[in-house]
Amino acid sequence: MNEDQAHWPPVEPVAAGLKGRCPRCGEGRLFSGFLTVGKRCGNCGLDYSFADAGDGPAVFVILLIGFLVVGLALWLEVSYGPPLWLHMLLWIPLTVVSSLVALRVMKGILITLQYRNKAAEGRLERPE
Repeated sequence: MNEDQAHWPPVEPVAAGLKGRCPRCGEGRLFSGFLTVGKRCGNCGLDYSFADAGDGPAVFVILLIGFLVVGLALWLEVSYGPPLWLHMLLWIPLTVVSSLVALRVMKGILITLQYRNKAAEGRLERPE
């Protein structure tokens, strides 16, 4: 992560992540595509090369969306007993759409929190 010499007002990381905004200034765009992180902020020039959310967003999305969809599908099955085609018609599109939306949101939040907490890849130092 680069050493920042400019003074920027504090940005709420969760709000910036939800909006997909720059973690330093809160104004520039974080994403250049739907899930692709941009090269740098168009507003303050922050280099996004530090941003590596890894598998964290996917894990959170799988756990949260999976819990909700499976719970709702079980409730519907026990309460009403609809045919299998209705389950497929309901749950597959709901799972795909909610997962994609949640993945972008979680990725934005984790990247902004990574910047705020100055998280970096672990390094092992050799004793001299």
